[in-house]
Formats: sequence, C-alpha cells, structure tokens
Amino acid sequence: MLVDLILGSGHSLKEKRSVLLSLIKKLQNQFNISIAEVNYQDLWQRSQLAVVCVNTEWQAVERILQRIVAVIQSDPRCTLLNSEFRKIY
Repeated sequence: MLVDLILGSGHSLKEKRSVLLSLIKKLQNQFNISIAEVNYQDLWQRSQLAVVCVNTEWQAVERILQRIVAVIQSDPRCTLLNSEFRKIY
C-alpha cells in the first residue's frame, strides 16, 4: 500500500522524521508489517509511505491495511491524502 501524508505540525526535516519514526514504530508494533518512507524525503510537510503486508489470503491483508489506514487517520499529527492498495502475486 502507498500512503500519502501531510505533516502539518512540523517546521523542519528533524521534526518530520520524529513524527514519522513515531508513527512507523507504532504501526510496526501493532501490525506485522514492513514500512518505509519512499518519497518526499526532502520536504518537511509531505511524506509517502510504502506499507507491505504478506499473507496467503487477500482478504486478511485487506483488513490489516484498512486498520492501518484507520490508525493513520486517527493520528492528529498527520493528514491522510491518499492510500492505494496494490496486490502482488
């Protein structure tokens, strides 16, 4: 899944990294996923995260990804612009 975010509270790359690190650790601890920032590394108010989840059943993966989107949406430090699921076989 690709997730596009706006991080409105930070005013520097250091603050952005702090927010992202906190969010990434929270998601990794709650879900068995891999996650990394893949775009907009040089912009302090924008980020794109790639989230990877592996399972033998697509429905299970989809449920997990929907829960991840809900967690991101509930975080007041960021605004979710877009999320895109991609199924890879």
